[in-house]
Amino acid sequence: MRLIRTIYILLFCLPLSTKAISIDSAQVGLNKSAAKGLIKRMLPEFYSHFEVEEIPAEAGKDVFEIFAKGDKIVLKGNNGVSVASAFNYYLKHIAHCQISWNGSNKKLSLPLPKPAGTIRRLSPHNYRYYLNYCTFNYSMSWWDWNRWQWEIDWMAMNGINTPLALTGQNIIHSRVYKSLGFTSKDLEGFFSGPAYFSWFWMGNLDGWGGPLPQSWMLSHEKLQKKILTRERELGMKPILPAFTGHVPPAFKTRFPNAKLNKTSWNNKFPEVYLLNPDDPMFTKIGRMFINEQKKAYGTDHLYSSDTFNENKPPSNDSVFLADISKNVYASMASADPMAVWIMQGWLFHFSASFWQEPQMKAMLNAVPNDKMIILDLWSERHPLWKKTNAYYGKPWIWNMLSNFGGNISMQGIMKTVAEEPARVRSDPQSGKMVGIGLTPEGIEQNPVMYELMMENAWEERPIQLDSWLKGYAQRRYGQQNNNAEQAWDYLRKSVYSDTVTNGGPESIICARPTFARSTRGVTTRFSYDNQDLVQAWKLLIQAAPELGNAEGFQYDLVDVSRQVLANYASYLQQETAKAYQENNLIVFRKNSAEFIQLTDDMDVLLKTRKDFLLGQWLNTAKAWGTNQAEKNLYERNARNLITLWGDENSTLREYACKQWSGLLSGFYKPRWESFFKTVEDCMNKKVKFDEKLFDETMKKWEWNWVNQHEHYSDRPSGDPVSQSRHVYEKYYAQFERNMPKIKSVR
Repeated sequence: MRLIRTIYILLFCLPLSTKAISIDSAQVGLNKSAAKGLIKRMLPEFYSHFEVEEIPAEAGKDVFEIFAKGDKIVLKGNNGVSVASAFNYYLKHIAHCQISWNGSNKKLSLPLPKPAGTIRRLSPHNYRYYLNYCTFNYSMSWWDWNRWQWEIDWMAMNGINTPLALTGQNIIHSRVYKSLGFTSKDLEGFFSGPAYFSWFWMGNLDGWGGPLPQSWMLSHEKLQKKILTRERELGMKPILPAFTGHVPPAFKTRFPNAKLNKTSWNNKFPEVYLLNPDDPMFTKIGRMFINEQKKAYGTDHLYSSDTFNENKPPSNDSVFLADISKNVYASMASADPMAVWIMQGWLFHFSASFWQEPQMKAMLNAVPNDKMIILDLWSERHPLWKKTNAYYGKPWIWNMLSNFGGNISMQGIMKTVAEEPARVRSDPQSGKMVGIGLTPEGIEQNPVMYELMMENAWEERPIQLDSWLKGYAQRRYGQQNNNAEQAWDYLRKSVYSDTVTNGGPESIICARPTFARSTRGVTTRFSYDNQDLVQAWKLLIQAAPELGNAEGFQYDLVDVSRQVLANYASYLQQETAKAYQENNLIVFRKNSAEFIQLTDDMDVLLKTRKDFLLGQWLNTAKAWGTNQAEKNLYERNARNLITLWGDENSTLREYACKQWSGLLSGFYKPRWESFFKTVEDCMNKKVKFDEKLFDETMKKWEWNWVNQHEHYSDRPSGDPVSQSRHVYEKYYAQFERNMPKIKSVR
């Protein structure tokens, strides 16, 4: 065993190149070097005060222990994820520290605080899953190795052991199709641009945002090898994609007898071609794909495939659907007899009218139970395991989806996330629940919800939310504070008790200008009393003199300030609508001017934190370009995804809207200024405002912005606490007076 482990370590230390990774599974046991490397990256000043030791798994379950030995803290685990989880448990619950996307508290001093005795934790969950196809674009499109390395460390510290791993897949597609005789020209209209890979991989679109440069494919093959090497040496088992049937448009010409189904993703994009799974070519290409992928990336025998993601199958016949399922799995097993199919359960929710019990049973029961695991993708709001008799005997994973499009609204259901994973696991009706996970479309917001969810990774019982929230505030801010604790009580019963909206309310500021309360892309319904949110804001302002130097506090104060301003914009917008209807030009001018000023104030506020900068998104995109043409392509992808999503007539506009400094001043504000000016001109001329005509004009302006190259800074400026206090002093009285007029949807 010692010799095998030495060989693994030597393999991991080899320079990374485009050569194949000779790894066929995650690191067996504990790689001490990898675990120590994580601790050193996170706490370079203190890592020598931690010791790492291996202990065996308990009845096949991951386990860790923490205890003091002299002046050292000993972290024991059966693998790297267990040791990293022990490290994180120590930081959170013994040292009262926190490491998060949005501000970390690493305030430690020697001697390190010691636990009382030995702490031992056993994970009740075999699988702790992470990521959604969409996360790879709404958040990860432009990540380099440094950012990925931090995230993998965060995964391990939060107990993740089965992450989805999609980076670097385009080059696998390219090699497979070129081996079948396709040319680079054949594939030019096939691959999407870098911001749209998720929907390319899921078979929803071809070519949008392309053509994809060869330099991108090669650079991201190297990046994927680094990602997989690090994940595996920490003991994770990455989930790689399998063939879904999505083929290039030229397939119909090169293989005219192939059984192809044409489908359009909800009529949003041109038709794509899906190879029918009962065509012999399906199994052949599926085998080629996995074999080519194994050469480049190795395998842990876990494969993701979603043949009908947001697309209806051509028939609802049960025999047909069962045959499809058998053939999809057969294409995996022909290349890897140990293959396990990890399938998103999203299709059963998205196309619920199609997927009735006979259709779901046919799809699921055609594959052996030990060869398929279902991701219950949105368990905190729409638990499909309840409607499917726990997926008719298949192993399945309870997931918190939480976020759509990477929107940054404060939202979540704390009570459900704290209690349901443990309760469901002990429910005799839950069947083979084998794990928990996170499936957000976008990350780097609402850090409290993700930390709360992953607290379940090492807990068998429901989390006691009252005491947990107090501990959260203490470790996030570095000390206890009564005002902060009370603020979190208000946040808990307002934005974090949102059982009505899906993903929280966006701000009307982000909408294409309108008099309507909500638009297709932006919904401004509030499931909570905005006065509770304002009270949380007031209490955080009062806590600022004591907590203002803490990174986590600065983020939270800016985020709450942003949310209050974002919500209040609905009141001002509806007041302008009322003034227009009443033909009151004076009131219209007053409220429209206040709306624009509020947008400016939000922009200045958000500029104080790196988390809310458009420039960060755009400049990391451009950094991948090896020449000016590539930089321009990546910037256009980055601008498009967060605004129109598609072309000028896109019905997905604002789906991925962001309240970011730079986007507010450079995109949203000019639209509203144009709207208010046009409406005011109509009022002066006593003619009816034509919103359809305005929209047509605005479409052209928006598309022009997508294709522009003006610079936005990626560096924060200003003080987050003083700027939050400035907007508080300016607006609090107005909010207290007018917030009750904003209707909720309770």
